Amino acid sequence: MILLTVCIAQFMVPLMLTSVGVALPSMGRDLGASAVQLGLVEQLYVLSLAISMLTFGRLGDIVGQRRVFLAGLFFFTFLTFLLGFAGTIRFVMICRFFQGIGAAMLLAGSMALVAAAYPPEQRARKIGLVSTCTYAGLSTGPVIGGYVTLHFGWAHVFLMAVPLGMAALVTGLFGMTEMEKNASGERMDWRGSLAYAVSIGFIMTGAAHARDLALGLPLIVLGLIGLIVFVRMEMQSKSPLLDISLLTGNRFFTLSCLAALGNYAATFGIIFLMSLFLQYAKGLSPRQAGYVLLMQPLMQVVASPIAGRLAERFEVAKLATWGMLASSAGLLLAALTAGPGIPLWLVVLELMLIGTGFGIFITPNSTAIMGSVEKRQFGVASGMIGAMRTLGMASSLTTIALIFSLFMGKQAITDATLPRFILSMRTGLAAFAVFSCLGVLLSFKRGTGRNSNS
Repeated sequence: MILLTVCIAQFMVPLMLTSVGVALPSMGRDLGASAVQLGLVEQLYVLSLAISMLTFGRLGDIVGQRRVFLAGLFFFTFLTFLLGFAGTIRFVMICRFFQGIGAAMLLAGSMALVAAAYPPEQRARKIGLVSTCTYAGLSTGPVIGGYVTLHFGWAHVFLMAVPLGMAALVTGLFGMTEMEKNASGERMDWRGSLAYAVSIGFIMTGAAHARDLALGLPLIVLGLIGLIVFVRMEMQSKSPLLDISLLTGNRFFTLSCLAALGNYAATFGIIFLMSLFLQYAKGLSPRQAGYVLLMQPLMQVVASPIAGRLAERFEVAKLATWGMLASSAGLLLAALTAGPGIPLWLVVLELMLIGTGFGIFITPNSTAIMGSVEKRQFGVASGMIGAMRTLGMASSLTTIALIFSLFMGKQAITDATLPRFILSMRTGLAAFAVFSCLGVLLSFKRGTGRNSNS
């Protein structure tokens, strides 16, 4: 029942992320929203997710992961229901921010729940199933969201998720028993949580305004300074939000987290770049481009459970490294071949290679992270997985924004500026390949780990 509840939640949250993006134009017309406001609908959701992930992972260790998970499930479902009846864009923006808080409560402890429920020899396969549900939600979101918006309206994109949330809540309430608290009796570091949230908030906001160097760069610098202050606070705290000795004394855990950061930074922006390329350079319609882009998350869905099974037979660190090598090969191939004359079958092959590599990497790497810490740190480790995901996404989008600013400025993509766009795209793909190769190096350097919680 734990696995079923977590899988439903892991499908629902990314479904809300990608399906709402398709509904934004219709929402903007009905509510009279500006482009900036529509952008904030997505940015506020991701921002609240990023700033609170680590906090709820730690809180779950102290008060119980089931309690935080179910509270987040109720909160997320209730906010999703309210969004279906929103009458103004400002109400949508407020609800999306708090919906992200609910999502963080869900996601921060989901891996911790699974890790605690299953012995190490079964953990990889179960984490593979959870990853499959995550990428199924990401990949089907645009298709489902587009269909629902076209036939029923944008409000039903939110309302369609409410039954999923209620089903997960019922299975969680009646099927999940209260588990042992991983860090019972320890205190919550709310000062550290605030410092971390403000720092990540500055970095994420700066990343969103990366093209405006007068605003974006100072915010990112302030965020990085804030993270340094946060680390110093945690080193002096008796009950820290993030045990710094976990990073300094557990090399395997640290390098596994950094490898995840590199992997997300290398792969998250691919869909955005390829979407523009297929429509502007190859002349595909949005629907045709969507079918081509579907190949990457589809391969992630296929590869994740297979990787979970393989992780029970092979060393997880080595398996994750091979997965990232496959993604690196796909990114390098895409950077070298990107151009108007590239055959469509080669684009599909590149996306499939990147998606397969990502799917092979993420399950054993998440298993490695959860298996490298003590049980009392499961929530923090689960929160770190989510934090690396969000920071990697932000790094990927910031890289794209900076490259576009450098090569294209404020010019739109037209026939005249297409060569500059192709150059920007190749540069972005090359940067992603570098991120991926750095991730390969980190993954290789961590060596092999042993489950300390077996």
